Amino acid sequence: MDFNFNPEDEAFRQQFRQWLDANLPENERIEPLDLVFEESEESWPRRLEWHRKLHAGGWVGINWPKEYGGRNATVLQQIIYEQELQRAHAPALISVGTLMVGPTLIRWGTEEQKQRYIPKILSGEEIWCQGYSEPNSGSDLASLQTRAVEEGDYFVVNGSKIWTSDARHADMCILLVRTDSNAPKHKGISYLLVDMHSPGVTVRPLVQMTGASGFNQIFFEDVKVPKANLVGEKNRGWEVALTTLMYERSGIGLQRDFVALARDLASLARMVTRNGRPAWEDDAVRQRIAQFACEAAAIKYVALRQLTRQLRGEQPGSENSSTKLFATELTVRMYAYAWELLGPYAPIVHDTPHAIDRGKWSYRMLAARSLTIGGGTSEIQRNILGDRVLGLPRG
Repeated sequence: MDFNFNPEDEAFRQQFRQWLDANLPENERIEPLDLVFEESEESWPRRLEWHRKLHAGGWVGINWPKEYGGRNATVLQQIIYEQELQRAHAPALISVGTLMVGPTLIRWGTEEQKQRYIPKILSGEEIWCQGYSEPNSGSDLASLQTRAVEEGDYFVVNGSKIWTSDARHADMCILLVRTDSNAPKHKGISYLLVDMHSPGVTVRPLVQMTGASGFNQIFFEDVKVPKANLVGEKNRGWEVALTTLMYERSGIGLQRDFVALARDLASLARMVTRNGRPAWEDDAVRQRIAQFACEAAAIKYVALRQLTRQLRGEQPGSENSSTKLFATELTVRMYAYAWELLGPYAPIVHDTPHAIDRGKWSYRMLAARSLTIGGGTSEIQRNILGDRVLGLPRG
């Protein structure tokens, strides 16, 4: 693979950078504490405003087909786009709709569904959440128990979903339901689009260790969902669900610059002291951060190798489990080491007096574990790699 960007890609970078310079003032370039989820009540309006400003400039869903409101940008230009957002310390994007729902509908949706939902995903008029995990299903997603029974032109849904990001702000939900209790568990599932304002939908925020309430539990009690909101075939929603998961996992692995995170950790080591000297002067500290940087570089190039599938126009494959697994596990270890470097300053709450570097390292250490669970736990990713990539025998 040629790792250099061609002149067209570099022109794209400059175009987007100039737009960011004109539309994101310096005083608003504040690195988000949480790079994925809602971090506070105050952060949500800012994220939504930023999403709508990007859309007005034509900078949302840039790699989607033009007929659905995208720019038909290449995969490499999508990576450049993410790089420039991180460079500018732009607010975290509202990503469930753009990262997962839109691409899934483009692949599986009817033309009526695409025309109805995709424009409002792009504009931010409708916020989406993902109704996958359940309180009693653990990591075995296919064991879900939320049920949908056909009644005339509707499915009537009863059940509960948990750890649902952005649900309390959401207008719509991609929902996995069981529509055939007698079928093998992977074959009796359907994929529905549910209006979160429907009678019978209740959302309960869940307070996390960080103090944020980005996760939620949703209850469905006799909720009517039009049959027109079925994506793909009835009882074959698992295929559609896997498409969503592949986009989610590839987003986690490809959209973060872990080498830059290692450099940031080196900067922290220069801020804090150990035995009366900057921690960076300790050989052991430099060696540890160098190891993180090597692992981050390996993740970067493994992820770039996987771009071959997308450059051929194919969907993300099972190999994306490797970047998702190693990236999220590395993130946990890096933030845990930052906590160690901070010493007595580690427990200080973010954005309070005496918090070093805004207290972002302590906040992220508490938040990082969630990404080893979301999109499929680390254990699930290891199973996928062993089974579908390495072809190991099942014990």
